[in-house]
Amino acid sequence: MKRRDFFLNAVRSATMVGLGGLFASFVHKAKADGKVWQIDPWKCTQCGLCATECVLEQSAVKCVHSFDICGYCRLCTGYFEPQPNSLNTAAENQLCPTGAIFRTFVEDPYYEYTINEPLCVGCAKCVKGCTMFGNGSLHLQIRHNVCVHCNECSIARACPADAIHRVPVDQPYKFKSRGEQV
Repeated sequence: MKRRDFFLNAVRSATMVGLGGLFASFVHKAKADGKVWQIDPWKCTQCGLCATECVLEQSAVKCVHSFDICGYCRLCTGYFEPQPNSLNTAAENQLCPTGAIFRTFVEDPYYEYTINEPLCVGCAKCVKGCTMFGNGSLHLQIRHNVCVHCNECSIARACPADAIHRVPVDQPYKFKSRGEQV
């Protein structure tokens, strides 16, 4: 019985190593063609599918902040729930379900908002709030240090706005900036 278990474990291990090599070749091929997946922030509709459709357990899509177009508002509609109890950092007032956005006082009435990317799940709730009522300084991007570069991105297939495309690896990010719309 022990000899049989040893043999089965050896076969399972060899299979896992083989599948790992196959997966690595797919990742290498995706990068080898000189293109990576990215979200066009001007086309994104903040549908929330980036958080659930990625093949990874936690999505490679993260919220990023374009500080150059931020208003640094006391009432940030990307940070606060609609009609918050008060304008403080209490969890019941925050729009982000994981607490990934941090608010820091600058000077009255200005606050700086930063994203803790490891906490961000790419749900787009903050992006939707910022786009609907603010200036749109919060937007989603695929982080390439997390992305496994699938040959056919499952998020791109599910995107209702067709906002995710392959872009040149030497220009992997599409950030929003003042007065610039692609």
